[in-house]
Amino acid sequence: MSLPESDRELIVDELGREPTPAEAALFENLWSEHCAYRSSRPLLSAFETDGDQVVIGPGDDAAVVAVPAAGDDELYITLGIESHNHPSYVDPFDGAATGVGGIVRDTLSMGAYPIALADSLYFGSFDREHSRYLFEGVVEGISHYGNCIGVPTVAGSVDFHPDYEGNPLVNVACVGLLEPDRLVTAEAQEPGNKLVLVGNATGRDGLGGASFASEDLAEDAETEDRPAVQVGDPYAEKLLIEANEMLIDEGLIESARDLGAAGLGGASSELVAKGGLGADIDLERVHQREPNMNALEILLAESQERMCYEVKPANVERVAEIAERFDLGCSVIGDVTEETYVCTFEGDVVVEVDAEFLGEGAPMNDLPWEEPPAQPTELPKPEPDLGTAFDAVVGDPTTASKRWVYRQYDHEVGVRTSVPPGDDAAVMVLREAETGLAISAGAAPHWTAADPEAGAKAVALENATNLAAKGATPLAAVDCLNGGNPEKPDVYGGFKGIVDGLAAMCATLSVPIVGGNVSLYNDSPSGPIPPTPTLAMVGTKAGYEAPPLTLQPEAETKLVLLGDDALEADSFALGGSIYLAQFDGTDAFPTLPAEPTALLESIGTVANAETTLATHDVSHGGLAVSLAEMVTPDAGLDIALSTSEPAGALFHEAPGRVLVQTTDVEAVRDSVGDACPVTELGTVTETGSLSLGIGDAQSQSIERAYDQIQTARSVITDELE
Repeated sequence: MSLPESDRELIVDELGREPTPAEAALFENLWSEHCAYRSSRPLLSAFETDGDQVVIGPGDDAAVVAVPAAGDDELYITLGIESHNHPSYVDPFDGAATGVGGIVRDTLSMGAYPIALADSLYFGSFDREHSRYLFEGVVEGISHYGNCIGVPTVAGSVDFHPDYEGNPLVNVACVGLLEPDRLVTAEAQEPGNKLVLVGNATGRDGLGGASFASEDLAEDAETEDRPAVQVGDPYAEKLLIEANEMLIDEGLIESARDLGAAGLGGASSELVAKGGLGADIDLERVHQREPNMNALEILLAESQERMCYEVKPANVERVAEIAERFDLGCSVIGDVTEETYVCTFEGDVVVEVDAEFLGEGAPMNDLPWEEPPAQPTELPKPEPDLGTAFDAVVGDPTTASKRWVYRQYDHEVGVRTSVPPGDDAAVMVLREAETGLAISAGAAPHWTAADPEAGAKAVALENATNLAAKGATPLAAVDCLNGGNPEKPDVYGGFKGIVDGLAAMCATLSVPIVGGNVSLYNDSPSGPIPPTPTLAMVGTKAGYEAPPLTLQPEAETKLVLLGDDALEADSFALGGSIYLAQFDGTDAFPTLPAEPTALLESIGTVANAETTLATHDVSHGGLAVSLAEMVTPDAGLDIALSTSEPAGALFHEAPGRVLVQTTDVEAVRDSVGDACPVTELGTVTETGSLSLGIGDAQSQSIERAYDQIQTARSVITDELE
């Protein structure tokens, strides 16, 4: 990628001269789609980002949110999310691993300690060998890096869709914890302070990574773009985490920014620009691990495990001592100044620009867009045998067990994980506030491929329902908006749809979007990805306990369904469902609940009731999959569904529904009142099997033993082990 001529003309007009090679490369990266959000920023004003709980919203390395605390002491969490999509295609292990490292350093730069990770992963069809290769490499990279640095991976999602074949997505979120007096921002404070680089030495890896992330993947990307992928060192990152803690403890840091996209040039220029200041940097002072590096390489290399700190002159020596204690490199690379951003190399000025123009001067794109075509509803729907459909949907790789994935992650390190991976939402213990922090993350590409706007609304509601099912109230969210080439009007229209849908539902739920990331140009020779709005949402609850997902072996207990679907409709919209994906059908997307806030409040109340023994939301795969997932060797279900549309009732995927095992059905009805329907589905048994009677007078039936269900759900494990 090279600097577009229109950008060059704008830069020449501002500088009054041609840019130097280093300046041109710096502008190319910082004005890229990846860094400047040139095509997406005009749409992002749709998000509501404010709230009483929001301390720092979008624009910093991570957002900061106040946690409702039981005592008088305030407690903050940080939220951040980023994508490492193209690097994970070229090199799945290092691409995914460095995605983890980058979002953890975003957390450090706010003064927080990372306590949890959530990864949302999207691949092509599981039956493709290349998809499985990428899948295995990405999971290995995430587990290696996260386990080595001691940050538990507790939540996330894995989806398979044929349109990710040439461009997988790897979206990683991180939650951090900090006390208010430890808060640091990425805004330079005062001229005369020093800029100090701490961490690994700078090499030539990751050169042009921001530009690489801002163009479509080519057929030869796996070989030609390998130099743009960073190489991670989790052991150095662990040392950096602990060093950062000590630096914050001793109050040595005035501001901080991690070195990610565009390397040192990006971090240092953005740091001073946010403070309305400048910098004077000597690139030769940067500690390097490769010989004969030139100015451009030092400036733009995206070598990992590095932080840029603003430090008062009197504290520089102590910062160097701490870096040495943790066996980290440390370079005093320059000064914060009042005006221009200047970089010198071997006595020559190689960059001399206004920092604010460099960071904020990129012109925004005004792109045409088209409404995505509506899903046709008049085509005949598939009518497979109900038992065949059940096995196919329960065994689909998207709905199948992800135990193969999360058992590779150390989710207990840090001794804060109360509800581990594999449930609707993870729950972390915040002892400092006597509060449980629930975390849910993911999207649903089949939903947003069917209807970008409605599907994105459903993604937001689904994540909020996951939290409510564990008894938590949504607090805030961050998003990772993934789309194809925005220069194609139909693709940009789909991207606009997910932005509008996510913004609308989060506003309805009063959940502020406090930060996020945009990844466009996710196109490859196989075509664009589905518009994919990954959402990482957190919520809080009193205490740390939550009802489990699986049934408890308690005799005479009942299973009820909470939600807007009373299973008595004449027809069900199946758009976006795994059922239609399996059997090549098409339909409109389901109607969403009219009053989702009251619905979620009711679900949360029921989840926290003493009479509730288990809860599980209904989403991917519909009611059939959720029922199957609740069954254990010691507790089964005897369910009767009276419906004239058995396939619709079992497999439609409208979100905002939760299954509840309860000892008192009437108490559940009294608790929710008119907020949502409560449908009694059947009885919990001791047989360890699922018995489904379906249709008028239960004219059809499905009988599956626990072992049969697990065999169907173990497709990923069976294939990869």
